[in-house]
Amino acid sequence: MQAEVKWVEGFKFLGQSQSGHSIVMDGNGGATAPSPMEMVLMAAGGCSSVDVVDGLKEAGQNVTACNAKLDTERRDTAPRIFTKVNIHFEVSGDNLDKDTVAKVCADSLEKYCSVCLMLGAAIEMTHSWEIV
Repeated sequence: MQAEVKWVEGFKFLGQSQSGHSIVMDGNGGATAPSPMEMVLMAAGGCSSVDVVDGLKEAGQNVTACNAKLDTERRDTAPRIFTKVNIHFEVSGDNLDKDTVAKVCADSLEKYCSVCLMLGAAIEMTHSWEIV
């Protein structure tokens, strides 16, 4: 997998993926586009959500919605890395089994989500969930 990031102007950068997609990033605290750190969070939320939805479907659950809300703590000094990330999954569906939802959410962070596993090697990654 490859990617390229080009400087546009000021602190604005254009990321281009190997698959041909582009996204603007703003290194000025997210004033005009997501910041790189926000992109990391969205990547963790997206990757883990794929696992949760796929896992529920594979388990025969009738999932209709999945919303991942991510909260973080960061260092106060440079480098301002995340020190903790929690992903809270809000899952909806018809007659969802709570034990299955709990297992699928845990498995995402502990076994399957590449982004979360990379982050978890360096910081405290936790999760929570609810059926809404």
